[in-house]
Amino acid sequence: MTVSAPPAPTPVAARRLALRARRLRDPARYLRLALVVAWAAVPLAVPSFQVTDLAIKVALFAALAASYDVVLGYTGIVSFGHAMYFGIGAYAVALALGKFGAPTYGHLAAGFAAGMAVSAALSVAIGAFSLRVKAIFFAMITLAFAEFALILAVQFSGLTGGEDGLSPRLPGVLAVSWDGGRWLGVALSGRLVTYEALLAGCVGLFALMRRFVESPLGHTLQAIRDNEVRAEALGYRTFAFQITSTSFASVVATALGGGYVMWVRYVNPESTLGIGIMLDVLLMVVIGGVGTLYGGIIGAAFLLAARTVLPELRTVVAAAFPGSEILGRLSERWLLYFGILFVLVVFFFPRGVLGTIRERLSRGG
Repeated sequence: MTVSAPPAPTPVAARRLALRARRLRDPARYLRLALVVAWAAVPLAVPSFQVTDLAIKVALFAALAASYDVVLGYTGIVSFGHAMYFGIGAYAVALALGKFGAPTYGHLAAGFAAGMAVSAALSVAIGAFSLRVKAIFFAMITLAFAEFALILAVQFSGLTGGEDGLSPRLPGVLAVSWDGGRWLGVALSGRLVTYEALLAGCVGLFALMRRFVESPLGHTLQAIRDNEVRAEALGYRTFAFQITSTSFASVVATALGGGYVMWVRYVNPESTLGIGIMLDVLLMVVIGGVGTLYGGIIGAAFLLAARTVLPELRTVVAAAFPGSEILGRLSERWLLYFGILFVLVVFFFPRGVLGTIRERLSRGG
């Protein structure tokens, strides 16, 4: 009795097996894992709230920049209203824990669910209304919607708290007052648990976005970005694909807005719906590299770290050179130095930091 050989894999199956084996040997896979472990250890290794606060904000805004990169870099849509969904998530969680609920896990989950549902419906409605126009016209329409949301948040002060904002309280182990004692020599606190939970959420959202852009749907979106006319000629309903992309990115941004309010425990119109948030996200994507997804980590780290460190120049210079008036005045111009740094990054990394590195590595390979 002869044993028949197993059938040869199909070309698609063979390609998947080759990609899977390549991923296991990919050093970037282990670099990302090491980065996550180091990020999780920040509040344990550096007992400084300023450093911990910077680390988790970099994680949140890196994921927010990546969600915008899904729209801009992988779909080719320029939107100035992406930060609006971030604000919707922040207000949904704050209202669920305060105005319309209580600081419980159920209300926290309901706030996230309600915010993501509202953002998904709103992004579909805005896309159906404004994706018919292209380029700068679509960007201006989304900017108008974002400004309208900011005005509503200010005017409906009885609901949103107006410019005074809302200060929700978190439940259980997430509360600031919670003290879990020590476990394996580590002092457990509400801040630590919130930090690790938000970091895990950001990692999960990054994995979800990576799966999205590497899926057949993501490849279709990139084909539409490169040549929309050809994609339409091949029979793809480009309008439906673009709405899917913007809706997915808006839901991710909403979840991150809820995570942001969990950390800062405060929300007001300017801090979550202001045009400054949108400009920051755009700068993060440009600095990190459009169409790289992970470039948002570099962009967020550069932007937020520069804004944290550069204002401290005055204190450092005053301590090092107490009698120098010229150096004291120069140290106050930190915005000028930030602008110079940004110009240098754009000059030496025209495709963003990660985009330029990838391009040079591909040439060397």
